[in-house]
Amino acid sequence: MGCPSLGEHTQVEVVIEESYEFKNTVDKLIKKTNLALVVGSSSWREQFVSAVTVSAGDDDEEESGEERLPSCFDYIMHFLTVFWKVLFAFVPPTEYWNGWACFFVSISLIGVLTAVTGDLASHFGCTIGLKDSVTAVVFVALGTSVPDTFASKVAAIQDQYADASIGNVTGSNAVNVFLGIGVAWTIAAVAWYSKGKTFKVDPGNLAFSVTLFTILAMVCVSTLLYRRRPSVAGGELGGPRTCKIVTSLLFVSLWLVYIMLASLEAYCHIPGF
Repeated sequence: MGCPSLGEHTQVEVVIEESYEFKNTVDKLIKKTNLALVVGSSSWREQFVSAVTVSAGDDDEEESGEERLPSCFDYIMHFLTVFWKVLFAFVPPTEYWNGWACFFVSISLIGVLTAVTGDLASHFGCTIGLKDSVTAVVFVALGTSVPDTFASKVAAIQDQYADASIGNVTGSNAVNVFLGIGVAWTIAAVAWYSKGKTFKVDPGNLAFSVTLFTILAMVCVSTLLYRRRPSVAGGELGGPRTCKIVTSLLFVSLWLVYIMLASLEAYCHIPGF
């Protein structure tokens, strides 16, 4: 009475199975925690090997937990961008000078490529008979904004919040307007003043273009604020599939409206101011 005794079943078999869902969750947390280590590199050899190696996209791993193999689309994008990958592999690794060498060389290369893109777009517009203002808002703006688009995409996938993806766009525009135009015009004004001349730039259709952009930008911000409602999407990014598609189509439509109205005003089809 009260003493332990053997029952009918004297053996127990314990089966331990791996939870792939838990493993994927832990892997994602480790990836986000060590994001700086993933982005950084320690040697030029590592950068060139990564540049010429075809890797899978940024999608999540398969449910089996195994590393996803590159798809046909990954191979196509690799061969289309391998020149730029190898070119930017010459940038010093982040281990040198605590990352400052990588920062300054990257900024310099981006500036050179931006200048080349602007010149090529101007020659292209001149060849097909487009005005410089139309070329600027279509080809130059599109070419210089593609890196911001991909950076925002990566930030939207990897970050928990939408601050980095949306702030990257607004911050880039702030640098372009306040720093890019300000420094360039200041240097030009000083150079012209040293020659005894006045630096003056014809505004052209700048007033109409900026006013139109401001109105459409307010529509975009209002849309993001409206998406914060729990009944709509619950946040600036993501949400239900229908909400995502409608928002994407709205933003693309606003861009097309801006290009169309700015082009019509440049060719005097609609009055400007």
